[in-house]
Amino acid sequence: MKELNRLRQRANRVVARGVIESASRLGRLHPNADPRRHRVEVLRNIEYARVAGRSLKLDVYRPTQRSGPLPTVLYIHGGAFNILSKDTHWLMGIAFARAGYIVVNIDYRLAPRHPYPAAVSDVCSALAWLAEHGKAYGADLSRLVFAGESAGGNLAAALTICCCYRRPEPFAQAAFATGLVPSAVAPACAPLQVTDPTRLSRRRRLPWYAIDVLKSMRNSYLRDVRYAPPTEKDLADPLHVFERGARPERPLPPFFVPVGTKDPLLDDTRRLERALRAMGVPCEARYYKGEIHAFHAMVWRRKAKRCWQDQLRFLDHALEHPREPHREVAAFA
Repeated sequence: MKELNRLRQRANRVVARGVIESASRLGRLHPNADPRRHRVEVLRNIEYARVAGRSLKLDVYRPTQRSGPLPTVLYIHGGAFNILSKDTHWLMGIAFARAGYIVVNIDYRLAPRHPYPAAVSDVCSALAWLAEHGKAYGADLSRLVFAGESAGGNLAAALTICCCYRRPEPFAQAAFATGLVPSAVAPACAPLQVTDPTRLSRRRRLPWYAIDVLKSMRNSYLRDVRYAPPTEKDLADPLHVFERGARPERPLPPFFVPVGTKDPLLDDTRRLERALRAMGVPCEARYYKGEIHAFHAMVWRRKAKRCWQDQLRFLDHALEHPREPHREVAAFA
């Protein structure tokens, strides 16, 4: 039975990857997918680190018309920690850049070949690269956003913890040593307690395939530390850090956390909102009625457009980033 479950979970990953990657490639054929139509340029495949001989790369999206350093988004793609890439998430880069942001859209090592904490280590390395090289690309590092959806939202929250708390992991210490703290964090529809895939089905019934995805995510991502003490998995379960309420050495930034009410991960967002508010951290949680997981990626839809508008309004205020009213985001359809 266990072997059958593993095969089913592997098949689900393959199908999901194929569907999303195909949709991403088809989306690039749309005329509005051309960054130049949005006055955006893309600098592709810049190496930010080397790990065991492997090159880790990122893309920089930035407005072609800029008069000085711009607020910056470090964007971390989703995909259950085991599929997808910066190349499937090109739309996010364009969307933020056309709103006046420098966007650093990163790849990171994927499970199960590279289980936890490889992905967290990689996002910390990307932050170190940004600290050293960001200004050369026009980034204003005093106005920094960590953003991502799904697994990328988990990693954005984990990176925030590394920047604000002193932790024992060498990669977390390196992130803390940069001195960078985001001005805002935007983890969308994030799984924030990877160790417990059944938590979300205790309060409401979930379809079998959603539970399969959650279990597959845990098994592949936490392959080597599944039975380790809970504190060793804090950065896979950032929700636990916030719910413990420990005071950080550096103040936590405000959070914007959007989610659809039909998303299986809805309760994680609710818990995050409660935990942050209990700590006195500003948190704007937005619940979009009837919407599914990562709905905001479907930018041609009305509620996806509203989500982007809500997010940018929040970030513009948090970063004191005035934006031209006509530069709306979701005009790809």
